[in-house]
Amino acid sequence: MFITLEGIEGSGKTTQIEPIAKFLRENGHQVVTTREPGATPTGKKIRSILLDPENSNISTLCELMLYGADRAQHIYEVILPSLKSGKTVLCDRFADATVAYQGFGRGLDINLIDKIYKMVANVEVTNLKPDMTILFDLDPAIGLERTFKALKQGERSENESRFEQERLDFHERVRRGYLEIAKREKDRFFIVDASTSKEEILNKIISQIRFKTKL
Repeated sequence: MFITLEGIEGSGKTTQIEPIAKFLRENGHQVVTTREPGATPTGKKIRSILLDPENSNISTLCELMLYGADRAQHIYEVILPSLKSGKTVLCDRFADATVAYQGFGRGLDINLIDKIYKMVANVEVTNLKPDMTILFDLDPAIGLERTFKALKQGERSENESRFEQERLDFHERVRRGYLEIAKREKDRFFIVDASTSKEEILNKIISQIRFKTKL
C-alpha cells in the first residue's frame, strides 16, 4: 500500500507521519517512511538546492526538473523496491505536491508536469499511483505563522526555507490547487482539517485508514 501526505507549509503532515506509521505497524504492516525531496543520498543534494533561500533565482522550469530528478531516484531506490517487497510506503509529499506547487503555484503547464511524472515513474510499466492521499488542509496564513514560529525557535532549518519566503498569494494558489486535485480524485483523497488539535487530526486519519483498509 502506498499512502501519501500532502499539504501547504505548516500544515502538520510531517508531525503526523510517525504516529501514522506506528498505528500501521501495530496492525501488521511493515512500514517505510519517506519524503520528497531528499529521501536518497542523491535526493539530499537536490533538496539542498531546492530549499535553500539563497537560490531564489532558480527558474520555474529548473525547479520542476529538479523535483523530477529527485522523484525518479526516489521511486527507483526506495518506493518501488519497498512496494515490491510487500511493505507499506508512507510518503511526506509526492507527485500531487508538484501539481500544486509548480502547476497551480508557479503557473507551469499541468500537462507538462503530468508527462514528466509519467516518464520518471515509468507509469506504463509500474502503474505507480498512491492508494490513498491524506490532504492536511489549512489557511495559508496560519500555516506560515506556524512555520515562521518553528524557524524562530530552531525547530526548522533556515537553510530549507525558500518556499516559506514566497508571498501569501503563492501559498493560497497552492492550497487551491490541492483542493482542486482532491475534488477531481475524491476516491483517493481524504481531507483533514489541519487547524484542529494533533490528537483530533490523528484520530480522524486513523479512522479513515481503518475504513479504507478494513483494519
